[in-house]
Amino acid sequence: METKAKLSQWDALMLEGLRGLGWTDEEIVRRIRERDGLPADDSIYEFDYAQLADFAAANPETFERAVREGYAIKYNTVRGIRSWINVAFAQEPELVLEAGNESVVAKLTPAERERLLSVLSYGWAVREERPGEAGTYRIEPIQR
Repeated sequence: METKAKLSQWDALMLEGLRGLGWTDEEIVRRIRERDGLPADDSIYEFDYAQLADFAAANPETFERAVREGYAIKYNTVRGIRSWINVAFAQEPELVLEAGNESVVAKLTPAERERLLSVLSYGWAVREERPGEAGTYRIEPIQR
């Protein structure tokens, strides 16, 4: 069985940023490869999509597999998970930075939860936050 393509947290965020602009998988592959009309990003992330084009040029098979078949993030941070949920699902999850309890709390549909589980790096758990309140999850390290 072939493993998923691995992306850095930042490359994954940029890919999701393009999806958020409505770009299809085919558009992403073609326009990034050709550096065709890469958008300027005025969000808080200030994505430089030329960096994603550089990654795609250096790793074309990995990039295309990530876009078309899905990916896993190599290494997640708690702030990175918050950002990924923000960019991929257009919502503002709660970031918990209390020492020893660092986590992200987000309301997710079943499909969003499955998608998040599919991209998280090893070492993270997605747990139901409030039993009886469907759809609220805490994303936290398995070990502290």
